[in-house]
Amino acid sequence: MQVIQTVMPDVFIFEPKVFGDDRGFFFESFNHKFFEEVIGKNVNFVQDNHSKSSKGVLRGLHYQLEPYAQGKLVRCIAGEVFDVAVDIRASSPSYGQWVGVNLSADNKRQLWIPEGFAHGFIVLSEVAEFVYKTTNYYHPESECGIIWDDKTININWPEVDKIVLSDKDRNQPAFSCIKKYL
Repeated sequence: MQVIQTVMPDVFIFEPKVFGDDRGFFFESFNHKFFEEVIGKNVNFVQDNHSKSSKGVLRGLHYQLEPYAQGKLVRCIAGEVFDVAVDIRASSPSYGQWVGVNLSADNKRQLWIPEGFAHGFIVLSEVAEFVYKTTNYYHPESECGIIWDDKTININWPEVDKIVLSDKDRNQPAFSCIKKYL
């Protein structure tokens, strides 16, 4: 497995070594010991989530406040998405900055997004299935978000014919108004 450090501290891309032949392919998608060595801390994943979305669906930018903050190990198992992590740690030198990565069934990449980051993605293929592990359970009372097209963060989302948002995501607050993660 190859690990790529992104421009954002603590956010890593995990790119597996794929063994393929005329029968198909095999790869190790997760190794707990290796994962913890790379990120430098103990992690206990407690929940797996799976979504299916059509082209142009944008989900995010979501996060949960402490003590229910979630780290996420995300990947796309069908189709392709552009995945984004935004640093919302008020004490971080990269506060308010973002990193974006294309994740797809073809490249089999995974992105580690630690606690203290907002997360979102947009579907680039006709359909995409997106799965991720979380380090904490979903806690509705701690759920927060940022509007996807916030001018302060200025995410360079890939162009699609039409962006499709939930009512919740359409009405998220601006970055300047969010509840900060310390």
